[in-house]
Amino acid sequence: MEDGFSSYSSLYDTSSLLQFCNDDSASVASSMEVTDRIASLEQRVQMQEDEIQLLKSALADVVRRLNVSEEQQAVGLRRGPTKARPMIATLPLRPTVNNGTILPKKGSGTLPSPSGSGSRKDTSTPVSKSLSSLSRSTRFFYLPLSTVRRANSNEHVGTLTRKDSCDSKGNRNRAGSTGSNSSGKRNDSKQRDPVFNAGMRRVTHCKEEGYVKMYLKGRPITMYMPKDQVDSYCLEARADLPSNKLKLDWVYGYRGRDCRSNLYLLPTGETVYFIASVVVLFNVDEQLQRHYTGHTDDIKCLAVHPDKITIATGQVAGTSSDGKQLAPHVRVWDSVSLNTLHVLGAGFFDRALVCLAFSKSNGGNTLCVVDDSNDHVLSVWDWQREDRLAEVKCSNESVFAADFHPTDSSIVVTCGKSHLYFWSLERGVLVKKQGLFEKQEKPKFVLCVTFAENGDAITGDSSGNILVWGKGTNRISHVIQGAHEGSIFALCMLRNGTLLSGGKDRRLVSWDGSYQQIQAVEVPELFGPIRTIAEGRGETVLIGTTKHFVLQGSLDGEFMPITQGHTDELWGLAVHPLKPQFLTCGYDRQVCLWDSSSHQLIWTKSMDDAAQSAGFHPSGAVVAIGTQNGRWLVLDSDSKDLVAVHTDGNEQLSAMCYGPDGNFLAIGSHDNYIYIYAVAENGRKYSRVGKCSGHSSFITHLDWSVDSQYLVSNSGDYEILYWIPSVCKQVVSVETTRDIEWATHTCTLGFQVFGLWPDGSDGTDINAACRSSDKSLLVTGDDFGKVHLFSYPCSQFRAPSHVYGGHSSHVTNVTFLYDDGYLVSTGGKDMSVMQWRIV
Repeated sequence: MEDGFSSYSSLYDTSSLLQFCNDDSASVASSMEVTDRIASLEQRVQMQEDEIQLLKSALADVVRRLNVSEEQQAVGLRRGPTKARPMIATLPLRPTVNNGTILPKKGSGTLPSPSGSGSRKDTSTPVSKSLSSLSRSTRFFYLPLSTVRRANSNEHVGTLTRKDSCDSKGNRNRAGSTGSNSSGKRNDSKQRDPVFNAGMRRVTHCKEEGYVKMYLKGRPITMYMPKDQVDSYCLEARADLPSNKLKLDWVYGYRGRDCRSNLYLLPTGETVYFIASVVVLFNVDEQLQRHYTGHTDDIKCLAVHPDKITIATGQVAGTSSDGKQLAPHVRVWDSVSLNTLHVLGAGFFDRALVCLAFSKSNGGNTLCVVDDSNDHVLSVWDWQREDRLAEVKCSNESVFAADFHPTDSSIVVTCGKSHLYFWSLERGVLVKKQGLFEKQEKPKFVLCVTFAENGDAITGDSSGNILVWGKGTNRISHVIQGAHEGSIFALCMLRNGTLLSGGKDRRLVSWDGSYQQIQAVEVPELFGPIRTIAEGRGETVLIGTTKHFVLQGSLDGEFMPITQGHTDELWGLAVHPLKPQFLTCGYDRQVCLWDSSSHQLIWTKSMDDAAQSAGFHPSGAVVAIGTQNGRWLVLDSDSKDLVAVHTDGNEQLSAMCYGPDGNFLAIGSHDNYIYIYAVAENGRKYSRVGKCSGHSSFITHLDWSVDSQYLVSNSGDYEILYWIPSVCKQVVSVETTRDIEWATHTCTLGFQVFGLWPDGSDGTDINAACRSSDKSLLVTGDDFGKVHLFSYPCSQFRAPSHVYGGHSSHVTNVTFLYDDGYLVSTGGKDMSVMQWRIV
């Protein structure tokens, strides 16, 4: 026994921890800076936490070995004397699943209950009893893969195919996952099952027991396959790509909160704007969208060439799924063919691009660009030759707008925080003249600029004033004092010489050639302040607002939304079970029901709390909304009236899932519990049954069985647990759970879906999954803005998928619509909703 304990002492080294504990460099008396001392203390705490977790894991494993040894000793006493055996021998053949680990079968043949008690007589010693109580409290901790390597006697860990310092360092022999293996001859005579290694992820297959074990961040996840696949399953078999593909059908939303001059009407009748990494070309009359998808991350600015066909868009810097940095750049593309013509500035720009403008007087041959570096570099490009003509440090403060003079392509005007600059391009050098405010009080921000027919520059500022600057000068020639109450965000000069202004006061005002007010109209508060203005057809005007609406109307009539979206991070997504409708909700406290056929908003409802999750009743009559503070609401899906309000805990509710028969509602919470409610009167009456307790981390996903008798759950620490929700009891019998037919498959962990995990995943990369109703496709959304389409079942290692971009943030949710003809994905911080057609 002493040898068993001493073997663990070699698995970890506490010398580094002792070194930190004895180091007083972070003490008050130290000469280090406060920030350095804090960093040092944080490092110490992290190391101590790692050591504690390691010790708990080792101790729990020792307890398990003691229990196995006692069982085998008891068996040996009943059978009589036998040849001497090692203390730790092969485990019983039929293990059970609990908390992601394999538990040995009890001596009487019964499975352990959720509480961990068995039916056989307890023969533990006092020491082992105390250790067992500790092991129950620490059974969810696992040693990192690099520290303890284990393999069942029927699992073979092969030679690494990928160089990994964690797995190959020291060339240690791997110990058995259930104890040291002394029956080497017997093992060698059996065919060894394959193992694949992929960075943080390792997959093994035990054919005899019919399970696949996958490791995420060193934690083992055991997934049992259905009985009818035990004999035929092969881990090395290659999965096929799905025959279906996705085509982006519709994009809901508009980015108006932090972007300017990003709304234009093309001669084709299409309104062009952007959200996430997609440029949308929307024909309002025909209700058709086209999409330019050449960008890989957030688009921040847009400019239309004088020919009204060529468009330039600029994106931010990003990171690819393999960790590579993606440089900010400008893409110049054709709005008819949607083909990319040129890519400018990759490797030159820093952080992001904030302003773009084509020249007007020289046929649009030059393009001015301002990036988001500390110096906000202004550069001028011959975009057709991809040649940079000039560059200069513009300002160390924010720059909000840049534009060429309409009659002189050598003059560029930029404005921003505390500045207005007139730049002249002379022999490859940009020369600056600062705007002189003289007697006029200098505003804190100059927010927008446009030009009059005679060449005068016109600016709007944070003081609500419109200033006119004489052509060719840097002096004010006219002032419209107090044109708006608060900041003026947008100016637009119409073809007939009328000036339009809009701002924080939500007023759209028209001015004649003498700068006298003609008309004014106020946009309803629901739509928010005016961010940008564009000229439409005839008398119509297009307005983009800070609340992500695109409005169309005129000064003589009212403005109606043609596009709208969410204004904060988006997580909740649910599909109507019988109609082409889906519901979204998020941190902006808005619940929106959409029609996927007409692409119109059916209704929206404001909430008191930020929403996190949603789920429809099988009848479609009501929908449940989970919030971030434990409250959940039930709304009538037709009238949006409030049906019920309940509270469970005070943490976010990450899953709202009705049983297929509609008689139960399961609610997954971040307090580690699953709350079960009995449902009556077609989703209008709720009574609490109880809560399922057993997870050691927050609940992430829930799925019901087809007969509504069982529930499966995933948690933040990669557990897979099974439940009988009607009595809130955990099911630990493998024979009971392995052949259950599930009505849905949103859980990201399980035998039928483990192939969706990419190489090197840390277990948090996949946010959502959904199986199609016909059980042929599986879709996932990941942290890299990608939607993946797999074949279902997805039970082969490194399963191939079709990959689709469009989102510029983590994809928080994905789901198929009721008839499997479309699927919907939601972006997190990009706040977009994308509808994909399955082709």
